[in-house]
Amino acid sequence: MRKTTTVAFGTAWLAAAVTLASASSIAQAADVAHGKQVFATCAACHSDKPDAIGPSLRGVYGRKSGSLEDFRYSNAMMRANLTWNEDNLRAYIKDPQAKVPGNRMPFGGLQDEKDVDDVIAYLKTYR
Repeated sequence: MRKTTTVAFGTAWLAAAVTLASASSIAQAADVAHGKQVFATCAACHSDKPDAIGPSLRGVYGRKSGSLEDFRYSNAMMRANLTWNEDNLRAYIKDPQAKVPGNRMPFGGLQDEKDVDDVIAYLKTYR
């Protein structure tokens, strides 16, 4: 009798833990709308205008670094040879100079993990 109770308790505990973890993941899911709001500060330099200070970030997710023909990149960015995937974007958004030393972007980075997650989620949709 005791063994059955222990197994039932263990199964119930496991089910509760899985449910809690799922709910936590949903609550922490990236927020594209918030990412768009945070990106508004980036858009001051990264617009689609031809005279923009930085390159357009439209379609940046999955693109090679330094690859837009209509923008003059720093030598550091040209040599970086990165593909803008989640890991590279995360590192660059958090600390651009650490990820690509010598790049020209005068931005100190985003420190809030949620902001970084949300901006990346937005960039994935920014086509």
